[in-house]
Amino acid sequence: MLKQGTLAIHGGKPVRDSYLSYGRQWIDEEDIHAVVETLRSPFLTQGPKIKEFEDQIAKSTGAKYAVAFSNGTAALHAACYAAGIRQGDEVITSPMTFSASANCVRYCGGTVVFADIHPDTYNIDPAKVRSLITERTKAIIPVDYTGQPADLDEIMAMAKEHHLVVIEDAAHSLGASYKGKPVGSIADMTMFSFHPVKHVTTGEGGVITTNSDEYYQRLLLFRSHGITRDQALMQHSLEGPWYYEMVDLGYNYRMTDMQAALGITQLQKLDKFVARRREIAERYNSQFNRHPLTTIPYQADDRNSSWHLYVIQLELEKLNATRKEIFDALVAENIGVNVHYIPVHFHPYYQAQGYRKGLAPEAERLYDRILTLPLFPAMSDDDVNDVVEAVEKVLAAYS
Repeated sequence: MLKQGTLAIHGGKPVRDSYLSYGRQWIDEEDIHAVVETLRSPFLTQGPKIKEFEDQIAKSTGAKYAVAFSNGTAALHAACYAAGIRQGDEVITSPMTFSASANCVRYCGGTVVFADIHPDTYNIDPAKVRSLITERTKAIIPVDYTGQPADLDEIMAMAKEHHLVVIEDAAHSLGASYKGKPVGSIADMTMFSFHPVKHVTTGEGGVITTNSDEYYQRLLLFRSHGITRDQALMQHSLEGPWYYEMVDLGYNYRMTDMQAALGITQLQKLDKFVARRREIAERYNSQFNRHPLTTIPYQADDRNSSWHLYVIQLELEKLNATRKEIFDALVAENIGVNVHYIPVHFHPYYQAQGYRKGLAPEAERLYDRILTLPLFPAMSDDDVNDVVEAVEKVLAAYS
């Protein structure tokens, strides 16, 4: 029930006159010029911009190779295929993520095993991962939730012990580091996403970074129909300059040159974008850390988050409202809050596969009480102040 008097939240003047979304891209004239220049070039796809973008991603992350894809989900699918995940194999991942982190396993015929999260970092708990490893386990997909890297040393050591492949879902953590090493250089394969709300955007797009020659070749084949012009991979001699062979079953998961051109100019601004995200997160931390009705995100000392999302926990036991009522009240203040994420095993598809609520108590408890606040580089200081004011106003009305 609404506390008496809180209707003023909805009936009075909202904190903001216009709606502030939880995330948004930042496109400038340099980005637009790069795309237009590519549109005027001979290449719209499969041209030189792809390799240039891949080289810059590899350099930025400290990886030997980068392979660009049409989107992050396609990149995860390719990584699972390159890792050899097939029917009967098990892959362990987090339930506190977007469904693509698990769906990529299903695309290859594998079985998803959900390991619960650590209550502090909200990342997958290595101890829970270890308890779920069986003779059928083929890989681990840790997810860098909100931009904070997972416990990669423990996960990589576990993987080495059991001969498993680690595919890091770093959709949230471009520009982050773990014990001084950039994310993208540590796991066997690492996926980054370039969706518009991510750190840099190509519209849609994704990439896999790797230090493995073998995975690199498999990824290249998989994104382009399994077709090659590399004679070293062909079974027959060249018949002429037109000749190519399909040596495996692949997909058309190619990125366009237009996307890559945008990605190149966006990547040049990555440090600035991440620095601004960290400034906003620090402002939120300073305000909400002392608030009795919120819990701010915990950050481990040995890693630097790139702050894709800012997620607070609501102390619902102290509030006279549900999370839904708090959500609606903030939207009425023109603050675009969101919830990340519905645990993957809650979705009807996974319920139909036999997964049940209760298998990940920490993730499920977290889901019930979290809200994502707006966080993106183009936010002004006034925007940040509006978010803080609106949260404090709504929580005061319901306390």
